[in-house]
Amino acid sequence: MGNIILLAILASFFYWIFKSYSRYTAYSQEAFKNFSISKESLQRSELGLFVALVAKVAKADGKVDALEAELIGIMFDDISALFPQPQKTKDILKEIFNEHKNNVQNAQEIAHVLAKAIKRDRAKQHQFMGFLIQLAFVDGEVSKSEEEILASIAEALEFDPNVYHAMFDQFEKMMHNIKPKANINDAYKLLGVNENDSMDVIKKAYRKLVREYHPDIIKSQGKDDAYMQEATAKTQEINQAYEMIKAHKKH
Repeated sequence: MGNIILLAILASFFYWIFKSYSRYTAYSQEAFKNFSISKESLQRSELGLFVALVAKVAKADGKVDALEAELIGIMFDDISALFPQPQKTKDILKEIFNEHKNNVQNAQEIAHVLAKAIKRDRAKQHQFMGFLIQLAFVDGEVSKSEEEILASIAEALEFDPNVYHAMFDQFEKMMHNIKPKANINDAYKLLGVNENDSMDVIKKAYRKLVREYHPDIIKSQGKDDAYMQEATAKTQEINQAYEMIKAHKKH
């Protein structure tokens, strides 16, 4: 019952976040087909600037946890697939990420540049801030340093402060007040593994499912709201099951 309640609330919350994207023009391979791949060009691009901000939020609390790393790695794949020379693009995006993750001092400066790049497009503001807030909460809680950097980025993006606080507060309330307890047998079933399987086998199954159901910041633009709702809720459910199995295996 707890899982059902959590999924229902996640679905309604992300419907609210992503419903404003319906008029958004999706990023596509066609849009980037003539893009000249270099570190300089990617750093100046909207998505390169966004990756820099993702790095700062991910490391704001001093660490990048396992699920954050998993989702960021998949994000690299999703974004780089849009560009010519995907592998070269991904390598450069990783380089940008690593350069920015340990320096939060210029977060506002990067966000100001992104604001100009997207011409203060409200739908894009909403998309980027929604992803950053979700990333901060993905480990179950938001540190003071994460909260501060999110607020500074939202301000620099000229994102509506009322909308930002409503998004943040609702996510915080949901994460703090709802802690469903699933049955361990259901956790194994969800990941499609058995109790006797090794953690290597279980981790491979977990990573495969996360990749299959993750919230895709690119492909979501061409689909209806249900896509992001279901993907986000499923990712949360998969990770919860995996964490339960890891704890169970230690006993």
